[in-house]
Amino acid sequence: MRVAIVFALLLSLMLTGMPISIALGLTVLSFMFTLTDVRTESVALKLFTGIENFEIMAIPFFILAGNFLTHGGVARRMINFATSLVGHWYGGLALSGVVACALFAAISGSSPATVVAIGSVILPAMIVQGFPRKFGAGVITTSGSLGILIPPSIPMVLYAVSTNTSVGKLFIAGIVPGLVLAFLLGATTFYRAWRNDYPRMPKATFVQRFDAFRKSIWGILLIVIVIGGIYSGLFTPTEAAAVSAVYAFIVAVFIYKDLKLRDVPRVLLSSANLSAMLLYIITNAVLFSFLMTYENVPQALAQWMIDQGLGWIGFLLVVNLLLLLAGNVMEPSSIILIMAPILFPVAVKLGIDPIHFGILMTVNMEVGLCHPPVGLNLYVASGIAKMGITELTVAVWPWLLTMLAFLVVVTYWPGLSLWLPRLLGM
Repeated sequence: MRVAIVFALLLSLMLTGMPISIALGLTVLSFMFTLTDVRTESVALKLFTGIENFEIMAIPFFILAGNFLTHGGVARRMINFATSLVGHWYGGLALSGVVACALFAAISGSSPATVVAIGSVILPAMIVQGFPRKFGAGVITTSGSLGILIPPSIPMVLYAVSTNTSVGKLFIAGIVPGLVLAFLLGATTFYRAWRNDYPRMPKATFVQRFDAFRKSIWGILLIVIVIGGIYSGLFTPTEAAAVSAVYAFIVAVFIYKDLKLRDVPRVLLSSANLSAMLLYIITNAVLFSFLMTYENVPQALAQWMIDQGLGWIGFLLVVNLLLLLAGNVMEPSSIILIMAPILFPVAVKLGIDPIHFGILMTVNMEVGLCHPPVGLNLYVASGIAKMGITELTVAVWPWLLTMLAFLVVVTYWPGLSLWLPRLLGM
């Protein structure tokens, strides 16, 4: 009954339009100081120890790196490289968008940033070339979601912080599912382009491909630095984030020179605003996790699942439905920070691998980014494509169905997520 009051109050505050971070904090504090006997000192101590986590520092650094690269012309060069590879196939420019999103995802860690960086360049070009606006918007909206599955990924860092799981293992585990999803989205794009005979581009020569690769190499090298550095043990994921921020600054300002020094304070301020918002959500989520543990919610839920005889198959089905529903009212970081501390202990008790569970949650977050009413990718893409949310929601359905089918595969085939970490002995 008391737990029901918590969720009822949280939902009521959210329905008023209150930001999730403030609604979460007010809910927890109101409940603790009126319906429990938790000491104020305990709350303060939990707040301090909950955010005293070295891995949290990776979040502002990855955000900063992504902003430098978004403003620094890296996306345009990656699009040119992708176009030289697949532009001559059916729907060539659209396929280039999928490939470019996958490449940019591997250096940004953010889906909305990927949609902005790639979509703002390639979508106008697709329209000029004769592609329907709906088709181009659908491709970019869904392909941009790769930004949180292909490492580095900010939601993966949040999951790791919430569940005390290895960020490095999560990053490595996201590589294969990310590439598979990119392939499936590309296949969906190719099929629809082939069926409707959408435009193709002239096949690039070897010299043109090499020139495009040479110009984009500085951005692609960041992928090698982050993933290679973590796997080799050269630095931790947090240190990799700091290195990527410095590297992105050097590339954007001094190598490509697309970002002027006078613009750097603006990028720093934008990154600081987003980082502060996420850290505020994390702080309130720590209190919420403390409250759930104090009320024995994870333990009671785990025991109920076992008593019902659902097993891991039924549990994962319930988790997917719950996360997809949550995606209708909350954005990914809030969902992970609220749901992970509750669901993770149940998953572990049922024998589900923590890394597999983290990838499953991340794929659910991808789907949530692409459907209304709060799908961030939809709002970002609608601004770029000059389309209404309702119209764009209809446009993304072919790719969204592909993502839902992929979610089923990821859910019940743990090997897809765990194969690479096991191969590398992690």
